[in-house]
Amino acid sequence: MSNPLLYFPKGWKLLNSPHYKLGKQLSKKELKKDPSRTEIINYLLSLKKGETNYIEIGVRNPEDNFNHIQATKKYSIDPGVEFKENPVDFQMTSDEFFAQLRSGKVLADEKAFDVIFIDGLHLAEQVDRDIINALDFIKEDGFVVLHDCNPPSEWHARETYDFYSTPAGGYWNGTTWKAFLKWRFNPSVYSCCIDADWGVGILSKKHAIGQSISQTNFFFEYNDLVKNRTEYLNLIDFATLKVALQ
Repeated sequence: MSNPLLYFPKGWKLLNSPHYKLGKQLSKKELKKDPSRTEIINYLLSLKKGETNYIEIGVRNPEDNFNHIQATKKYSIDPGVEFKENPVDFQMTSDEFFAQLRSGKVLADEKAFDVIFIDGLHLAEQVDRDIINALDFIKEDGFVVLHDCNPPSEWHARETYDFYSTPAGGYWNGTTWKAFLKWRFNPSVYSCCIDADWGVGILSKKHAIGQSISQTNFFFEYNDLVKNRTEYLNLIDFATLKVALQ
């Protein structure tokens, strides 16, 4: 969609404002960070001995991630809103998929999974439901992985994707960070966020990748996240994760 600001003289002034320049700079900086979510997921799968099984929620174009995941068995779930071809295993929402998985209507022979990757609708309420469901279906030593947990600006963390005329442009992390932070308060799981690829959050029942924190930021304000990003998200680099999992 064309940016409507470009059709008005005032739009040029707005696009050259400090907010727009900063938004572009933050997006470019994030795009340069390594490793990718694909590399992180494949590393987690490589820790498992024997066959591995993997679920991806929110696939869009499988070439972006799913096709490059190295698992013995892997399953893809997407309703096809953003990618019309939608060549996935289960063309449905994650809520529908987990309901059918729970009732034994799909994947009845699969009891639990090594990694479940959540990259569907980037709104906190939906992400929270996906986490709750995923934790019910991972192995005791498995991982729940989330994309978009570390939005670099409040524009990237907007609730509505369709607001293109913001300093974040077409980049959108949504409010995934709020759902991840909620689980950072929960002592039943360990958690961390890799500072790469827009923030790759990881939850584990067994692996001590990060202790929970006391509940804070009760209204989930973005400005509070900015001030306490490292602590709130347990923001670490990939090398630190590898040491924690040795």
